[in-house]
Amino acid sequence: MRILGIPLGWILHFCYSLVQNYGLALVMFTVLARLILLPLSIKQQKGMVKMAMFRPKMEEIQKKYAKNPQKMNEELTNLYAREGYNPMSGCLPTLIQFPILFGLIDVIYNPLTHLLRMDAATISNAVSIAQSVLGEGGMSRYSKEMSVISAVAQNPAAFSSIGGDFVSQIQNFDFTFFGLDLGTTPTFALNLFLLIPILSGLSSFLMSWLSMKNNAMPNEGSTAAMNRSMMIMMPLMSVWISFQVPAGVGIYWVLSNALALIQMYVLGKLYNPREMAQKAKAELEAQREAERQEKIEARKAAKEKQAEKNRKAAEAAKAGKKRNAPVEVEEETLIDLVENDEVDEKALSQKEINRMKLAAARRRDAERYGEEYVEVSDEDLE
Repeated sequence: MRILGIPLGWILHFCYSLVQNYGLALVMFTVLARLILLPLSIKQQKGMVKMAMFRPKMEEIQKKYAKNPQKMNEELTNLYAREGYNPMSGCLPTLIQFPILFGLIDVIYNPLTHLLRMDAATISNAVSIAQSVLGEGGMSRYSKEMSVISAVAQNPAAFSSIGGDFVSQIQNFDFTFFGLDLGTTPTFALNLFLLIPILSGLSSFLMSWLSMKNNAMPNEGSTAAMNRSMMIMMPLMSVWISFQVPAGVGIYWVLSNALALIQMYVLGKLYNPREMAQKAKAELEAQREAERQEKIEARKAAKEKQAEKNRKAAEAAKAGKKRNAPVEVEEETLIDLVENDEVDEKALSQKEINRMKLAAARRRDAERYGEEYVEVSDEDLE
């Protein structure tokens, strides 16, 4: 956490130097963090919208390959590649929050290092004196620097050997937010500190609810169960963390969630995945209906054309051609005529009749068994 705390410490030190109040500096820090993460949040929201646009295609693949998960994953991967979508990109803003959180814990546990910018030798000397003032049992097991602040408040004269400037810095250090000592860890005692875990859990629940509301994913099946689980688990985790860390970290978490709610609401209005999903689904259904009508019209036109060909062929056959004369009609048309009893077999030679009946049987078998149709040759009729 010290590695993560160093850059955050400089940022928080800059904020504190402007307002001279740790709570207000924490508010400024939270706003800056949210502004830095804003481009990623916008990218995440656009990614949700992009996925909403091809969500109907995803549902088609999932339905088509429901019994073949391997093929389903392969087709979904190909779809993501064609659409230029990365399913993991939406997790980045959330993942970045955790390094900030852990780094902030280090900053709050070590205010002498990060905010007052004291050197290591001075801090080490102060810790030794604090141990003699508070005793081993009075030292915080999480933060020796916080114990130094408590020891100076209890007995400032004990630190005179370090110098009056040291004591003055500690006494002038405002580590509060609306009267709350941000170095204190909340407990279940009925006081204002208890509000921090409660607000943390409530803001986390509202974030999960708003995210699910704006999300384009359908609320059914395993997806709905996962969303409901997240709406319960995330707030509980936020409450638990807030009881384990100093109040300053909980304040940051609440402020960050509050700003995130505002951000999600605004981005949800500008880029609404659910609306885009409904629009994409309506467009896809309209396209399918248009294609279906085209196929119906094409089949109707082909049927009319074939019927006209059959009619002309039947009229030609009934014209009284000689038995052994060749019939100048396409073989496919003659087959249809024979199958539909629309031709006078007396007008044809027996060989032509046999050819057409064999061709009709072969065509039926080809369609039934998915085989390739082979035209009837003279050798087949011998």
